[in-house]
Amino acid sequence: MNFTKNSGLVKVWVSLVLGGTYKLEEVPRLFNLKEVVTEVVKETTTI
Repeated sequence: MNFTKNSGLVKVWVSLVLGGTYKLEEVPRLFNLKEVVTEVVKETTTI
């Protein structure tokens, strides 16, 4: 299973990280979830 930027779980974790509830280090290593969430957060915060 591979997650994409449009996956529901990715969107949930991105909002939790951006909202300060969790840190990037706390995103679980589930398939490629952590990598995709990290990528989206970095894209969002560098704009």
